[in-house]
Amino acid sequence: MSSSFERVRVLILEDNAHMSTILRMVLQGFGVRQIIETRDAADAFEAMRNSNPDLALVDYMLGDVDGLEFTRLVRTASDSPNKYLPIIMVSGHTDRSRIMEAINAGVNEYLAKPVRPIDLYNRLVALIERPRRFVKAGGYFGPDRRRRQDPRYSGPFRRSTDKENEAGEEKAG
Repeated sequence: MSSSFERVRVLILEDNAHMSTILRMVLQGFGVRQIIETRDAADAFEAMRNSNPDLALVDYMLGDVDGLEFTRLVRTASDSPNKYLPIIMVSGHTDRSRIMEAINAGVNEYLAKPVRPIDLYNRLVALIERPRRFVKAGGYFGPDRRRRQDPRYSGPFRRSTDKENEAGEEKAG
C-alpha cells in the first residue's frame, strides 16, 4: 500500500490543528511523503502555486472562506493555479443538502468526519484509478457528477424521461 502513494503530493486545508494532524498521520501511514498543511484559503492557494499538489483534502467549515467557496475559487477563478485539482471535502456535516452543495461546488469526493482510514484510502484510490472527466455546463465547472457511464446512453439527455433540453428543444426520437 505505501509504495503506491509515495509520489502523491497532498494539500490539507484544515483550520483545526488536531484534525490536520490526524489526516497527516493517516496519509503518512499510506506512504504519502509530500504533505502540505494550510489553515486558510489564501495559504492554500499560495501552496498550490508553489508546490503543485496532486490532490487536496479540504475542510467544509473554515474561517472567512469556507471549503465550498475555496472549491468554487479553485474551479472558476481566473488566477486559479489548477482548476482540475482533485478535491476531497472533509466534513462533520453529513446531511444530504450539504453533500449536494459540495458536489455542486465541484468537489470530487466527500468524506465524513470522524475520518476512517479505509474511507480515505478508498477515496484516494478512486481519484487516482478512476478519475472522472471534467465538464462545463451552465454555471458549473468540475468533475462529472455522474459516477457511472450508461452504455445505453446515446444522446444529450440524462434520463429517458427528459422531454426538453435547456434551450427548450424537443427531444429527438
